[in-house]
Amino acid sequence: MMDMADRTLSVTDAVRGFSDLVNRIFYSGESATLLRNGVPVARLVPAGPPVCPASWLAQVWHTLPTLTPADARRLAGEIASARAQLPTPRDPWA
Repeated sequence: MMDMADRTLSVTDAVRGFSDLVNRIFYSGESATLLRNGVPVARLVPAGPPVCPASWLAQVWHTLPTLTPADARRLAGEIASARAQLPTPRDPWA
């Protein structure tokens, strides 16, 4: 497979060498842009650390303000109103 550092390759070529592609991205920090019919459709890059680690959230959760009963009722009403405006999901199996 060709050098993947900031390179482009077709989706077909990526599929044919997927394991090698993932290894290059993971171990070498390379990245790749995937093309379908010459049009960029995806970019593969090494994964970074989580934006908000769960450990941080666990530490600060108890410091966050809580809703008053009135705020909780208002929020529940807003959620119900928003849900009522959503279209009925289409059954993909129907």
